[in-house]
Amino acid sequence: MGLPSTATLVVILVTLPLATATVLFASGRQPRTLILAAALLLACAALALGVNVQLEGISVHPIGGWTAPLGIHWQVTPSGTVMLVVTALVGLAGAVYGTGYFLHRAGPEGRMARVFMPLWLFAWGGLNALFVAADLFNLYVALEVMTLASVALVALSARRLALQAAMRYLLAGLFGSMIYLLGVALLYGQYGVLDLDALAAVMDPQDPGSRAGAVALTVGLLAKAAIFPLHFWLPGAHGRAEPPVSAMLSGLVVAAAFYLLLRLWFGPLAGLLNFGVGAMLGTLGAGALLWGGVLALLQRRLKMMVAYSTVSQFGFAMLVFPLATAANRDAVVAGGTLLLANHALAKAALFLAAGTLVRASASDRIGNLVGFSGRARWAWLAVILASAALIGVPPTLGFSAKWLLLQAAIAEGAWVWLGVMLGGTLLTFAYLGRLLERALLDPAPEPTRPPLLTLALLLPALLLALLACVLGLWALDDDMPTQWIPGS
Repeated sequence: MGLPSTATLVVILVTLPLATATVLFASGRQPRTLILAAALLLACAALALGVNVQLEGISVHPIGGWTAPLGIHWQVTPSGTVMLVVTALVGLAGAVYGTGYFLHRAGPEGRMARVFMPLWLFAWGGLNALFVAADLFNLYVALEVMTLASVALVALSARRLALQAAMRYLLAGLFGSMIYLLGVALLYGQYGVLDLDALAAVMDPQDPGSRAGAVALTVGLLAKAAIFPLHFWLPGAHGRAEPPVSAMLSGLVVAAAFYLLLRLWFGPLAGLLNFGVGAMLGTLGAGALLWGGVLALLQRRLKMMVAYSTVSQFGFAMLVFPLATAANRDAVVAGGTLLLANHALAKAALFLAAGTLVRASASDRIGNLVGFSGRARWAWLAVILASAALIGVPPTLGFSAKWLLLQAAIAEGAWVWLGVMLGGTLLTFAYLGRLLERALLDPAPEPTRPPLLTLALLLPALLLALLACVLGLWALDDDMPTQWIPGS
């Protein structure tokens, strides 16, 4: 018996999380069996889709039998499938962690915990839809589903600072949505098409309307991806949310917005890269690397340090734009996609492990964290492995991604961008090394009555961190898919 068809798997990935979330909302309950079964099925569907794409390559699936430009379709690409698989792995880990984390919550937080998994599934469905949608408007719809569910997830903790962060996130998301939708309107008014392939065929880089539309799309997505200097909402939202929420937001939601940025600029907007856009976006990346890295180094609270690290890490991905040329475009965009995958796995692992350590220490201050002992040592092991992946230690996925970008920088003689990458890597080593040194060499004493750390709180982070380390071997394999341009 063979695997289900690609079309069937895509339908499952988009509709199952939304349908399950609706059932959970309607019932007002969170049956653990249903939640974990849905998450496991989504993970299996994503992995099966990866096998199909490896065998079949890019595929297009019209919805309702109507083809473009009258109809809309889903497009399954190698890069999109990588993001679908990573989303499924993080989503499954978050579901397992969430069921353990919220299990015995009481009072207002306990009541809010009942909507955690439905909101998680709504965001998951929006993410999956974004990775297969192939026209500007449906990409906008997927972005909104993902963003609104994420804002509600930030507000779950019900603490004043978290609610303030959620409101700031909502306003930033609405700003990004309006600017993005303005870009969609400008391009549709100019060319009368929304499909990405059709738009790429008619796009005129010299036209002022095209440039205005591209600027609006880019600014909107930069805000949603929290790219420097539009990152003001991210540290509070990610640092003050509950740990499983922070894992999805930092690992997946901002990565999805950035993935769409890659998809547009190496798709219909590619002709505009010759007008100095790459250098401008690369400059923003350099600012993100340095600013986010320095602020992460200065933090005294664990989750805020990890949140500022997200700002810094996306600076590496922004360097894809100045480094990509006609000769190396596939390899550079492959590096960018692998950076997103590495970030999703490693940062999700880091936030989940941070939540476990905060619970074990009864404090989120780095100086008060318990040491490498008892069950907390498994959380620390996840932190060590995730840190290695973010730094780019061989043979992690982070090393594979950065190696592709370093090769491009050397081949093109782009020494400035090479220096930025090396400087950003040193900063990453500095703030993560400071965390490990402070907690492992000078740990706080164990609490008198340490909380119970169940397997549900320990295994998800450790497995995600292990995947970030071992998948680097696959990424350097010669059989890895070569057509990496998103949407091609």
